[in-house]
Amino acid sequence: MSVRPVSRIVDAQPTIEGAGVKLHRAFGFGDTDETDPFLLFDDFRNENPEDYEAGFPWHPHRGIETITYVLAGEVEHGDSLGNRGAMAAGDVQWMTAGSGILHQEMPKGDAKGRMHGFQLWSNLPAHLKMTAPRYQDINSGDIPVVVDDDGVAIRVVCGEFWGARGPVEGVASDPRYLDVSVPPGLRKVLKVEDYRSAFAYIFEGSGTFRDSSDPFGVLTEKSIGGEEFIVRETTGNRSLVMFGGGDEVTVQAGEQGIRFLLVSGKPLEEPVAWHGPIVMNTREQIAQALSDLRDGSFIKTSA
Repeated sequence: MSVRPVSRIVDAQPTIEGAGVKLHRAFGFGDTDETDPFLLFDDFRNENPEDYEAGFPWHPHRGIETITYVLAGEVEHGDSLGNRGAMAAGDVQWMTAGSGILHQEMPKGDAKGRMHGFQLWSNLPAHLKMTAPRYQDINSGDIPVVVDDDGVAIRVVCGEFWGARGPVEGVASDPRYLDVSVPPGLRKVLKVEDYRSAFAYIFEGSGTFRDSSDPFGVLTEKSIGGEEFIVRETTGNRSLVMFGGGDEVTVQAGEQGIRFLLVSGKPLEEPVAWHGPIVMNTREQIAQALSDLRDGSFIKTSA
């Protein structure tokens, strides 16, 4: 067994999306080699309704899957296939856009005006880019929670962990999506198979992800391609941790404990061509998608 080293830690950056929603983006619209099969990760957390109520009006997706996980407030959604609904706190929606779908997502705060959720984009392999769209709407109560003897609690949204299997099924990149809570001061080792790419996103508390007992706050010098740089080891709110190779992740919780998403998946290792929410393998396929949008043939599956 080998513990994955921390390759880098970055802070999610303020971004405006949709019709003016203020959120934080951990990664997206860039080089996907490090995060493959994942394309984008947003943290839409806000306590000011004016910063999120305009929402994400009608927009197209093709060639990807979008995963929305709500922690506070709710998100009303609708699509061009006639699906309608609302996600409340703890709910998950796993949408396979496939050949093409138009949809909208409109966030609403809770009684105190708070809205919090995450959206992850997962790529589809070339042979499934034009598959039929589908939804998997998961209620909070259907997501299993496993707790070990140390008090570590894990919600298993997708994949299998500690004998529990998440309710999301049939996803191409074989992802594992875990919501992990570790009590204050506890050190825990979590298995992540070495064939998977993996990242952690911290949204409560603080801690470190490392394979030593060095004190918190130590900065480590590393070298890649002859270039020396510093990696921050301590992580906190809105920190993204990227890991190197290995089959375990070690986390040491800080004084307030730590809560984070641990997401991993099998890399597709295919070319990526971007055009906003449309992700294909070639520029020619992007051009075809835009042509389909212009002439009204983007939607391949009828309601």
